[in-house]
Amino acid sequence: MTPPNLPPQQFLLQAEPGIRVVVRYRLEDGLTDALGYLVGTAEGSCTVRTRTSDVEIPLALVIAAKEVPPPPPRRQSVRAASDSEPNG
Repeated sequence: MTPPNLPPQQFLLQAEPGIRVVVRYRLEDGLTDALGYLVGTAEGSCTVRTRTSDVEIPLALVIAAKEVPPPPPRRQSVRAASDSEPNG
């Protein structure tokens, strides 16, 4: 785990690829977050693998970043749960 209270860019530069992170960064019209797994940090940017795509974020636009816990297990659908029950 990376030490706390680092500036967000420094945190990302020191973080191990593969950890789950949330990164808040600036867009032209406001702010947005990328939640996913840190793929890596290259010169001036980091890449976060979200559920939908890899997002490359310029470090100069990052305003916050931290490690977050793994996602909770996915819930089983009601139909799948009833299909797996034995017929009694």
